[in-house]
Amino acid sequence: MSTTTALTGNEAAAIGAALSRPNIIAAYPITPQSSVVEDLAKMHADGNIQADIIEVESEHSAMSVIQGATLAGARTFTATSAQGLALMYEPYFRMSTLRLPMVMAIAGREMTSPETIWGGQQDTVSVREAGWLQFYAENNQEILDSIIQAYKVAEHPSVLLPVNVCYDGFFLSHLIERVDIPAQELVDQFLPPYKAQHVVMDPKKPIAVDPMTPGPKLMKFRRNHLESMQAALDVIVSVDEEFGKMFGRSYGGVIEEYKMQGADSALITIGSATGAGKEAVDYWRSQGRNVGLIKVRVLRPFPAQRLIRALQGVKAIGVVDRSV
Repeated sequence: MSTTTALTGNEAAAIGAALSRPNIIAAYPITPQSSVVEDLAKMHADGNIQADIIEVESEHSAMSVIQGATLAGARTFTATSAQGLALMYEPYFRMSTLRLPMVMAIAGREMTSPETIWGGQQDTVSVREAGWLQFYAENNQEILDSIIQAYKVAEHPSVLLPVNVCYDGFFLSHLIERVDIPAQELVDQFLPPYKAQHVVMDPKKPIAVDPMTPGPKLMKFRRNHLESMQAALDVIVSVDEEFGKMFGRSYGGVIEEYKMQGADSALITIGSATGAGKEAVDYWRSQGRNVGLIKVRVLRPFPAQRLIRALQGVKAIGVVDRSV
């Protein structure tokens, strides 16, 4: 049976990862993400997860470990924030271009100068062209659910790409909210064990990984990558619908429309600002204004056509951008 409790966003991320049964977790702490890997380490120490946890000396090493483990056929997980994401820049790009499916949680944080650890989206938006899928969560329940969904999307044969589940540091990472934790048995039905289909390191069938590639072949890889990114849009919608039928919660796939019927004005939000946006819409609706809201749940691949359809008839758009 599922259980309901109060969790921080980081606790929700850790539990979502644990329910997904990763084989390898590579860990290096950085504020405001630190308690994600701390909670997973405690679960491991208490015997509640079977994953191997590898403690490394930096985020670059964490992503390098994840790269090797995923190449070997493991389901993998890590988490980071801000400068940690910047430090893993080199292997971060390799994960997507090698088409390695994994999930990484990012507790979003502003980068640097003036020095800050406060939440923001500057870090995640800066890598939006790196070839990863990017989910953005509105609340702690969505963090947990999106991590489980993200594995199913990443491992889909039409996708085979890594996924970031992004949520706003401190606004969600340290905020305590009511969260429903699904039963492990149900998660196992939704997300079967990972069976690697691509680029597996096998001593009996050795292959070269990441060889020097001439221009024409590189363009073919890039085209295949783009096609898989576009295919992911439909896969995300399908996975979200399947999740909704099994767990009673869904998030609109790649965008969520809120009171858009008859709207002539719309807010477009991403992440935790969506909650405040919905409150604003409720207020203006009570004042007789035809205002609605669209939450961008998936930034990459960008759901352009779905946004265009959702905005038919809308005369004014307000965009809440927290990445500047």
